[in-house]
Amino acid sequence: MVFRDREDAGRLLAAKLGAYRDNPGGLILALPRGGVAIGYELSRALHLPLDVFITRKLSTPDNPEYAIGALSETGAVYLNPDAVEAFRLSPAHLNALIGHAREEITRRQERYRNGAPLAAVTGRTIILVDDGMATGATFFATIEAITELSPRRLVAAVPVAPEDNVDPVRSRVDEFIVLTTPAPFFAVGQHYQCFAQVDDAEVLEYLHAAQQARAVQMPH
Repeated sequence: MVFRDREDAGRLLAAKLGAYRDNPGGLILALPRGGVAIGYELSRALHLPLDVFITRKLSTPDNPEYAIGALSETGAVYLNPDAVEAFRLSPAHLNALIGHAREEITRRQERYRNGAPLAAVTGRTIILVDDGMATGATFFATIEAITELSPRRLVAAVPVAPEDNVDPVRSRVDEFIVLTTPAPFFAVGQHYQCFAQVDDAEVLEYLHAAQQARAVQMPH
């Protein structure tokens, strides 16, 4: 399965999540940047509010695409022990990577929410979305962080993921929706006709558009 773009993938995901439409206390949390395009389509179709959950991948300068772990905005750290061992990372090196990630998380909190805190999660039905999974480090760190906030129900939804990640995600959430699990799996972008980079301005546009759509949908 190849998606036209993130919006197309979001609409297809929304069709699988119809049971959560108008869910009281429901909240969509999207991983920026690419996941926000998916989250916008879900917010529009399911009539649920949209917010971002900011998690940063931890990677070494010489291997920026390979995640050795991730840091969430609540401080939860997920490490891939095999990757840490393979790169022979010392505690000091890891702390430096975490420090850099924390700086970027703070920048994004200011940019995307004007420094406001994350929307309340405890006791709510949370739908966590991204535009796809590769190593899964960012997604696993986010699941761990959200679980610690005691949601009523945690649903994970992505258009595409490696088959190897399906059971590990499913065991950590109440429900996992994934549209395609291709094998072999090389990169998320290979499953989109258009996979252009999403910038900060576009993230803000999606969040604003979702807010406007909610204002129209809400009973007056």
